[in-house]
Amino acid sequence: MILEVVDIHIKADQHAAFESAVHHGVQTVIAHAKGYRHYQLQRGIESANRYVLLIWWTTLENHTVDFRQSPAFADWRAIVGPFFAQPPAVEHFNPLASPHASSEPSANLPHA
Repeated sequence: MILEVVDIHIKADQHAAFESAVHHGVQTVIAHAKGYRHYQLQRGIESANRYVLLIWWTTLENHTVDFRQSPAFADWRAIVGPFFAQPPAVEHFNPLASPHASSEPSANLPHA
């Protein structure tokens, strides 16, 4: 499993609309992508206009090829892109260990 970490800075005073757009975009676009597992959205405390979007994929290629190179990516960006104050930074991670008893790293994480 691969974790996509997206560091997003949004325009001021757009919190509720952005959060709603992310949920809508995940439900209507990303959730149908090959290899999508689940997501979480975190809002910054010290920087209220900063969010971290965490998306779990089965493989790296499910995100970088199957989703990013599909028409669905443009649909996703049309939903959330208008809120961006700057282009988001995206990185991928391999989960190595978990303090949870489950063998699946994200099994005990809350689903958004």
